[in-house]
Amino acid sequence: MYVSPTAVLQFHAHAPAGARFPPGTLAASPGPGTSRALREAGVAPTQIIEPAADSPRFDSEALWSQLAALDWQGKRALIVGGDGGRAWFADTLRAQGADVTVLSVYRRAPPQLDAAGAALLADALARPQSHVWLFSSSEAIDRLEELAAAQSSAERLADACAIATHPRIAERARALGIGRVMASRPGLDDIVTCIQSIRS
Repeated sequence: MYVSPTAVLQFHAHAPAGARFPPGTLAASPGPGTSRALREAGVAPTQIIEPAADSPRFDSEALWSQLAALDWQGKRALIVGGDGGRAWFADTLRAQGADVTVLSVYRRAPPQLDAAGAALLADALARPQSHVWLFSSSEAIDRLEELAAAQSSAERLADACAIATHPRIAERARALGIGRVMASRPGLDDIVTCIQSIRS
């Protein structure tokens, strides 16, 4: 199970030349971005398990709905992701009798803003009604909280607007104090529609 496109890229970057994804092994993906990365890495579409295309959410729970009926007793499972993150999927597999290994292939770190990025952040905090935040992870909101605190601008987030690509992320954004938070499916068309609804 790969938790993100980054997990796919970092894991397969270390594969020996000419190596192929093993036949008979499933590649579990929580959403379309990760599935696309798997196909680009050479994994056959017939080996990829993912939530239904019309799923209201793309996350571990939606993925598990596609895997729950399988017999996991004594099976080996590898979860490829970054450091930290939720343990729900690994815990669920272990509860079903699987032998689970979690492999961290990338590290989450605070952004290092260049001059242009710092200027954009300062403007977004100073004029919150002129910007829309797009969050695809709760960790991104944690980093924003740190950056806003460093600029003594956390209180201005009450006038900000944000789009979150998962209900859990939206909940974290509201907890930070962002005044208007809209949930959206993570697909590009869904996000564009959400942005257009803000403008109208």
